[in-house]
Order: sequence, then structure tokens, then C-alpha cells
Amino acid sequence: MALHLLEKIKNNSPDFFEKLVVDLLVKMGYGGSREDAGKAIGGSNDGGIDGIINEDRLGLDVVYIQAKQWEGNVPRPEIQKFAGALQGQRARKGIFISTSNFTSGAEEYVKTIDSKIILINGSQLAQYMIEHNVGVSIEKTYEIKRVDSDYFAENTE
Repeated sequence: MALHLLEKIKNNSPDFFEKLVVDLLVKMGYGGSREDAGKAIGGSNDGGIDGIINEDRLGLDVVYIQAKQWEGNVPRPEIQKFAGALQGQRARKGIFISTSNFTSGAEEYVKTIDSKIILINGSQLAQYMIEHNVGVSIEKTYEIKRVDSDYFAENTE
């Protein structure tokens, strides 16, 4: 299913992908509602930032997003550009999401800088989408219940 999801993502526009990423982050608990929590701001003059999302419901901090539909491994220079874009916004936190993987140089680079950048590759993206029901729907659900003995146990102390 994960491979099928990635194929569907790659067959859509970059604008669609940027909106998908914001939808996923909202479902993962960032921000509050979709309208209040985040927005896709990509475009040709986006300054290296594709979206912004509140870190929590109160909006105490924001997280900047870069979403790339990439075929090969994302190299270090792409992550460096994103880190520079974060600096330009005086931002401390960012998420770089790709439909592919990252080079080892890119992964090592994020460990050495002051800004906190989380890298999410295509495989992780698909798993998060499945886990949080973004782009997938539940076909069947089974619920089995039992009596919770702990609930009925009185404290005798």
C-alpha cells in the first residue's frame, strides 16, 4: 500500500503535495484545525519555504515545511538551501519531506546545525499517511471488548 501511495503522490502536482503535507501534519497533531493550523505557501517565489504550521494548538511556535517530489536521493545542498531559508525567516524548526530518500551527507548535515530540521523520506511519509488516515480510508474495523477488571477493583488501603 505504501508504494501505491507514493506513486499516487508523484502523479499529482507539487501544489497538491504541499497541501497533502500540511494535511498530514495537522492529522499528526500539529496546530488545531486545518484552517487555523497551517498553510501551504509554495510557488516559484516561496523563498525555499513550502508551508508553515503551528507547532501546537496555541501557536506558541511555528514549524516551516519544505516538500519535494524528488526522484533521486535528496543531496546535502538542498538541505543547506532549506536551512538558509529557515535562517532568513529567523526560524528554529523545519521539516523537509521528500517522496524519495536523503543522501548520507544530507542526514549528517542536519545533525551539525543549530536549526532543528527533521527529514522525512518517502517511506516514512507513506507510513505516516497510513497511520493517520490521510489519502487512505478504513475498509473494515473490528472491535473486541472485555470487562476491565481494574476499573471495578476497589482500593482497600
